[in-house]
Amino acid sequence: MNNAVATPAPNTNTCFNEAQWLQVLFLLADTQSWLQQLQEGLIWQLPVKNRKKLLRKGWYLTATALAHILERHYYKVPRHPLASKFTLSIPAIAAAIRDAYQQPPAPMPDSELLQRVWDTGAPLGYDTTGRVVSVLTVISTAAGEIVTAFPGTVDPRGERGNPVSPP
Repeated sequence: MNNAVATPAPNTNTCFNEAQWLQVLFLLADTQSWLQQLQEGLIWQLPVKNRKKLLRKGWYLTATALAHILERHYYKVPRHPLASKFTLSIPAIAAAIRDAYQQPPAPMPDSELLQRVWDTGAPLGYDTTGRVVSVLTVISTAAGEIVTAFPGTVDPRGERGNPVSPP
């Protein structure tokens, strides 16, 4: 089995079409701006108070991250059966993620990402062992872009847990 990594060939194209390149650049920039507006409009449709807090520069929930969270951790989506699952409504999940910002960020073990762990005081769902949990973990970049969120916590060994009450 060949595990070698292919090295990209150097750019041998000596003919750089600046006008065409600029058109593509502006097209991509305009498309990205349009997608950003659509994404913000999608978050604004959530029936959640203070949803603007999900779009601030220091705490930003993208449609991609929300789709990941719901695909992997929403109990109504039958994918990833071994992952922890939220049993709340989608607006309640978004509100919990919004409210987790109040917690101080802590470094993730062996990662450049940060985590905020917040005990909501009420059951959110269940962890990977099936225990009901009230703790939410939100993982973000140092810039505040939310990467994922799930019920339970991550301990240094990579296990998720933190039950509402001992089993």
